[in-house]
Amino acid sequence: MNYQEKRSPRSGPGKRRGRPGHKPFRKGARRPNPNTAYTPASESERKYRKAEPMEAISMNGAFGALIPEIQHALKSEGYETPTPVQEQAIPPQVEGRDILGSAQTGTGKTAAFTLPLLQQIAVEDFRAESRRPRALILTPTRELAAQIGDSLATYGRHLSVTHTVIFGGVKQSPQERAMNRGVDIVVATPGRLIDLMNQGFVKLDGLETFILDEVDRMLDMGFIPDIKRILEKVPKERRTGFFSATLPPKILSLAETMVTNAVKVTINPEQPTIDKIRQRLLHVEKRDKDKLLVSIFDEEGMDRVIVFTQMKHVANRVCQKLQKAGIRAAAIHGNRSQAQRTQALHDFRSGKIKVLVATDIAARGIDVDGVSDVINYDLPLEPENYIHRIGRTARAGTNGQSWSFCTAEDNSLLRNIERLLKTSIPLHTDHRFHSEAVLRSLKESPRSGGGRSNNKRGRGHRYSSPGNFSRSSGRPRGRR
Repeated sequence: MNYQEKRSPRSGPGKRRGRPGHKPFRKGARRPNPNTAYTPASESERKYRKAEPMEAISMNGAFGALIPEIQHALKSEGYETPTPVQEQAIPPQVEGRDILGSAQTGTGKTAAFTLPLLQQIAVEDFRAESRRPRALILTPTRELAAQIGDSLATYGRHLSVTHTVIFGGVKQSPQERAMNRGVDIVVATPGRLIDLMNQGFVKLDGLETFILDEVDRMLDMGFIPDIKRILEKVPKERRTGFFSATLPPKILSLAETMVTNAVKVTINPEQPTIDKIRQRLLHVEKRDKDKLLVSIFDEEGMDRVIVFTQMKHVANRVCQKLQKAGIRAAAIHGNRSQAQRTQALHDFRSGKIKVLVATDIAARGIDVDGVSDVINYDLPLEPENYIHRIGRTARAGTNGQSWSFCTAEDNSLLRNIERLLKTSIPLHTDHRFHSEAVLRSLKESPRSGGGRSNNKRGRGHRYSSPGNFSRSSGRPRGRR
């Protein structure tokens, strides 16, 4: 039989035909059998090719205990002194201890677990086997996973430690190829990780370290079943780490069942870095929120701004309103493709756009330098998200501003936020769209400042008299 007789009956006159003797592509051919048993690589095959050792340099605190290769990477980034969470979290991890860490947003929490992890992998000069990573970092969002991947690349630039980032919304084939080659560290979101586990591309039976970042978000927002499925595949003998900006008691008690004799590191729990953030609360009618938003950009110093909304479609609408007003903006939320989200972040970082309009998917894990202002177009449904939102500004010791719009429907949301903060958000009434009706509705509601209800006013109540309003003298000006 000649080649023409061999072709598929489905191949019509217009179809491209393969070359004689060329094995046709079979759909699913790249999929391995999940039950395939791999022959472990020999010791000589797994040995790293060691680079020339670097000389140790003088660094402060816990950084002084890191290997020279990481020290040089830190110095290249301008870091010589660890932050409080790094100072407390790095030493026990270097010793191989489990850890529960909680710190304010923007205090270097990511480096607090990536630095000791890189050192742990580097000092043992063996490569990971195909599809069997040595460490897993689990995160709730794609953006946070990408950020952690960047941190590993930055701090591990002088090391032969390999890593890959796994999340949905992008093609799976590059992630498959990375796992087939073998990587030391996998940074992943739960959904795509479980997909690859089911297909046999990821096997966790050789895992040495398991780190869960943003543990409160992961456990409190429906990831518990996925985490339990992953934990079933992870060896019981491992080092475990849990890190988050907040650790509510109910989440803390659950996390403690997953660690063994863990070291607890807590830096100002449930307290945002508000000392360097100028917060404002603006009462406004719902119909005037768009006009108020545009008017705020008349302020000086509104250089790089994140606007938060509750709903995805509202983020799109707000973005369009800003664009019509001549303000360069882009939206980022779960309905945007990963390529669109990545491009929006790139344009925001590079200054091509001035405003990023986001849902709470961006409240964590997006580390953009120089955010001057955060605007809560909608108050968050969960009070903890207020901390994560305003924590996008005033990072790395800088100052920042936050603006929070409050309508009559937001009374309960505002009360929950102020209860968490244990203080009232300063009022700002000096704007064209201030609503006395909204203000009156808040007077009649019990507030965290005085804890009273209805019209009973007592000493210390924020609404006891007009003279108690925390209004600024004149129109506030942004940072120059």
